[in-house]
Amino acid sequence: MRFMTSFSRKGDGPGPSLAEIDEACKALRGRIAETPFVTLRPDRFGHRLPEGATVRMKLALFQNAGSFNTRGVLLTLDGMKRAEREAGVVAFSGGNHGLAVATAAAHMGIRATIVMPEAPAPARIEGCRALGATVELATDIAGALARMDEIADGGATAIHPFEGEGMVLGAATCGYEMICNTPTLDAVIVPVGGGGLIAGISRAVKTFSPECDVIGVEPVGADSLSRSIEAGAPQTLDRVDTIADSLGAPRAMPMTYGVAAAHVDQMVGIEDDAMRDGMRLLLDAMKLVAEPACAASLAALIGPLRDEMAGKSVGIIACGSNIGLGRFRALTG
Repeated sequence: MRFMTSFSRKGDGPGPSLAEIDEACKALRGRIAETPFVTLRPDRFGHRLPEGATVRMKLALFQNAGSFNTRGVLLTLDGMKRAEREAGVVAFSGGNHGLAVATAAAHMGIRATIVMPEAPAPARIEGCRALGATVELATDIAGALARMDEIADGGATAIHPFEGEGMVLGAATCGYEMICNTPTLDAVIVPVGGGGLIAGISRAVKTFSPECDVIGVEPVGADSLSRSIEAGAPQTLDRVDTIADSLGAPRAMPMTYGVAAAHVDQMVGIEDDAMRDGMRLLLDAMKLVAEPACAASLAALIGPLRDEMAGKSVGIIACGSNIGLGRFRALTG
C-alpha cells in the first residue's frame, strides 16, 4: 500500500481568484459561524505534538450544521435560479454534506432530498429528517451517488459534496481565514475525502502564502486523490474501506482534482487506528467528541508527519462533529 506521495510545487493554477474569494467571504458574512483558530498546548496533548512546533487548529466542527460544508452549500444555493430552487435540490452524502444541504435548504425554503449510504450514524439521518429533508438510504456511497443522479434527472438540482465551484469557493474562504489569522504558517494539513476542502484551502493558501506547504491526509482505504495525482488523472476506487465515512469518496472528480493537483504539495495516508487514536486525544485534550474525519489532520501530525513538522508553524483542521456518542464509543472503545 502506498503510504506517502510528494509532488513538486506548481505555479499559479486553477481555482477561484483573490477577488472571488474576497467576494465569497463578504457574501457569507453574518450567515456562518466565525470558527476559531486556536493554538494547541503541547502539555494538554501529552507532548505528542511535533517537538518545537506551534500548532493551530481551525475548529470548523463548530460551523453551522457541524462542518465546513455549510460555506460551499450556501454559495451554491445563492447561485441557483428561482426555477431551480422551486424544483428542489438533491445531495448524496456520508452525513456532513447532507446536514449542510438540509440546514441551508430549510432556511431558504427549498425542498431537499438527501441520499445516504446505510452506514452513517443514525444522528446524521435523523438530523436531516428533523430539518424537513427527505432521506433515502443506499447500500453504499457509490449507490448513493447513482441515486442522486437519478433524482437529478427528474428535475432537482444536484448539490455535489465536492465537485462544484461553490463548494471549492466555500472551502477557499476557510483557508483564507486561516492564512489571514496566521500569515507565517509553514504548513497546513487538510483531511481529504472527495477533494473539495483541500482544493479550496490549497488555492487560498497558495494565493496568499505560496511558500506554505499544503498536505492532504487520506485514509489508506479511501485514497482516490492520491491515486489520481499519481496517475495524472481522476481515478475511481474498486472499493472504499474506512471508518471515516465523511472521507469515503469512491472517486476523484475533474475540477477538484485539477485544483488540488495544482496546489497540494504532499499526500499522506493514515490507517483507521490512527484516526481512532486522534479521536481519543481530542476528547482527552479538548473535550471534543469528534468523528474520524475530524481527527485525521491531528492523526497525521502526531504520526507520519511528526518529525517533518518539528519546529514549524502548522495549521490543522478539525472538519466535522456529526457523530453520536454511541458511535463514538463503538469506534474508540
